[in-house]
Amino acid sequence: MSRRLSILATIILLLFVVAAVQAANIQFFRASALDKSALNPRVNEASTEYPRGEIVAADGSILAQSVPTSNATYPYKRIYPLGDLTAGIIGFSSPYTQEWGLEAEYNSYLTAHAQPAQSFEQLLSPSSAADSVTLTIEPSLQKVAQNAMGGQDGAAVVLDPRTGAVLAMYSNPTYNPKPLTSLDSAIVDAAYKKITTPDSHGFPPLGLVATQQTFPPGSTFKVITTTAAVVGNPALLTKAYPVKAFTRLPHSNKLLFNDGGSPCGGTVAVMLPESCDPGYALLGLDLGANLMSATADSFGYDQLPPIDFPNVVPSYFPTAASFADNLPGLAYSSIGQENVRATALQQALVAAAVANGGVIMTPHFLSYITSPDGTIVKRYQNKVWLSPMNSIQAGQIVPLMQNVVRYGTAAGIFPSDLDVAAKTGTAQTGNSLKNTDDWMIAFAPATDPTVAIAVVMPFQAVSAFGATVAGPIVKCLVEGTLALQAGLPVSGTSTTCPSSPTAAAGSKA
Repeated sequence: MSRRLSILATIILLLFVVAAVQAANIQFFRASALDKSALNPRVNEASTEYPRGEIVAADGSILAQSVPTSNATYPYKRIYPLGDLTAGIIGFSSPYTQEWGLEAEYNSYLTAHAQPAQSFEQLLSPSSAADSVTLTIEPSLQKVAQNAMGGQDGAAVVLDPRTGAVLAMYSNPTYNPKPLTSLDSAIVDAAYKKITTPDSHGFPPLGLVATQQTFPPGSTFKVITTTAAVVGNPALLTKAYPVKAFTRLPHSNKLLFNDGGSPCGGTVAVMLPESCDPGYALLGLDLGANLMSATADSFGYDQLPPIDFPNVVPSYFPTAASFADNLPGLAYSSIGQENVRATALQQALVAAAVANGGVIMTPHFLSYITSPDGTIVKRYQNKVWLSPMNSIQAGQIVPLMQNVVRYGTAAGIFPSDLDVAAKTGTAQTGNSLKNTDDWMIAFAPATDPTVAIAVVMPFQAVSAFGATVAGPIVKCLVEGTLALQAGLPVSGTSTTCPSSPTAAAGSKA
């Protein structure tokens, strides 16, 4: 009898231990996840009964807020004062669909949740309210990008290279978020179907071009190829490559021609400003697959940028092993063609790396989060993501990119007083329409950079170039950002910059 009681007592004790462990697991280890879960009835109740927190721009503009309705089920609805100007990054919150964009990224803060007790009464009956999120985004720069792009598909990314702060990120196509917040489910369904339907280029308005679409980076990738030489084989910087209109690629009968068919060559200092395709292809072959692949990865290729934004896709550079029997592929990849693919965000980070002494700061939208009483509950802390080179090595690349602007492929685009360093890119897409994807990456002022930019305008005519299409947009954004940072009215509006990309001085790639 006593043996049975002992066994029973042991079983009961074990059950108590299991219950205690599970309670600890729920109360301490899983509490945060359960508190944020969409399956939590308290979360669902908070999302409908209480207003969401505001999303605020760097200049204090309201980007998203909740307003009262006369609907008993949904007493609040979301409004977006700047509409399609910021819809791509802010996203939306609707009672009938999941959150999107930064509304989703910071949903746990924006949804009403229990606030810290300030009194014994509040301790017994906790109050719920939402926090507000303040961003690094400057609406005036968003408007500059929108005006300069003129409704064409593409993307522009503006960063502060010193901190990684995203000052602007505008993509087209975009959408009007207003119908998505309707309390009529039929209106929401129709709007959602519309924004998830791809346009003629295959881009759905809901998918942010800047972070979710990749393109061959073309000659903007030559900054990475140059870095491979600076970091991994400096002797190649002074090697003089033959001045020819084309080069014959190894192990094949392929001829790689310079854009436009003009002869080019010489050292890196000569070839980068004029964007010499045959010379850079030979440089890539000399550098080798291992170094080229490793250098691309050191800039963030083949990995997800750690930005506080959902559904970002990685950029791509082939593995070293993939070039073992494909040296022509390595030649083309070294000039940003073949299978190389990049987002506008990635190429903005490439520009930012050179601008910031070889250090890529983690890109971010968040500035700080405040509680309902105005207390800052979280402030973004700047942090390094990658360091593809040191400051001395970056200092070798800066003047080469300045020369792109002074007398190279971007000559005549920027006033000299802006002190811009840039690299153009015109990538052949290989599709049946024989379009080009036109790029420019840049930073300014080159001697003390405070802004880094990438613009990509895909599906352009074969007669267009990165300089002529992306260049004017970058100019507007450089002018606007430097004016903003100086406390002046933002230049580059529709009155001082083209409302659509127009031809500007500049020759090619």
